[in-house]
Amino acid sequence: MAEQNAGQDAQERRPTVIADDLHIVYRVNGAKTGKGSATAALSRILRRGSDDAARGVRKVHAVRGVSFVAYRGEAIGLIGSNGSGKSTLLRAIAGLLPAEKGKVYTDGQPSLLGVNAALMNDLTGERNIILGGLAMGMSREQIKERYQDIVDFSGINEKGDFITLPMRTYSSGMAARLRFSIAAAKDHDVLMIDEALATGDRKFQKRSEERIRELRKEAGTVFLVSHNNKSIRDTCNRVLWLERGELRMDGPTDEVLKEYEKFTGK
Repeated sequence: MAEQNAGQDAQERRPTVIADDLHIVYRVNGAKTGKGSATAALSRILRRGSDDAARGVRKVHAVRGVSFVAYRGEAIGLIGSNGSGKSTLLRAIAGLLPAEKGKVYTDGQPSLLGVNAALMNDLTGERNIILGGLAMGMSREQIKERYQDIVDFSGINEKGDFITLPMRTYSSGMAARLRFSIAAAKDHDVLMIDEALATGDRKFQKRSEERIRELRKEAGTVFLVSHNNKSIRDTCNRVLWLERGELRMDGPTDEVLKEYEKFTGK
């Protein structure tokens, strides 16, 4: 019996994401020379072997030595001031940004909401459901089976037949709801959601939070970036607090939010 329990615990605590002393650095060209001139081009060639500072390149150290382990069945909130590195961290986990130093390991395919659902403004909502589903690895048959659920979940058609209109006619809230609805139609190993629940009415937010809880039960891992502490409390069992690119605190939701709210005075 003890061996069986140990096996179950090991399965429940199976890591999905490991960040090991992760550093992400952006390089921004701050050179003042005229961009399009032949002289500027020649100068860049001549400086190619020199260091970043000599070439007028400014470094932005967006994530600084962040380490953590995420496990299956967890919903992890990412909080912090604007510019603290939350979105950068998600992009690094998704494999969209290279590490300057350290490593990110993932078990399974990470999906970053709004990137994997590669929607196009000139296509209708209907066509975008197909495109987004295919981009996430769903078959056409699976998309067909889940199509109506996606439309109903998004609430796009509650005030008209908007699903047949181009996405450029949608408000930002409608587009965000459709993106979330497409992503939520599939079970994910690791799903990362960046401020997607900030748009839409409370009814949609409640549906979204319930779907995140379902994804956790289905042994996935969810990361949620949000400035809405109530959404974090209602959805997440763990919180990572970032400030100036550094991991300031990692722990149970209530404990971390309590310290964060003291820090922000809210």
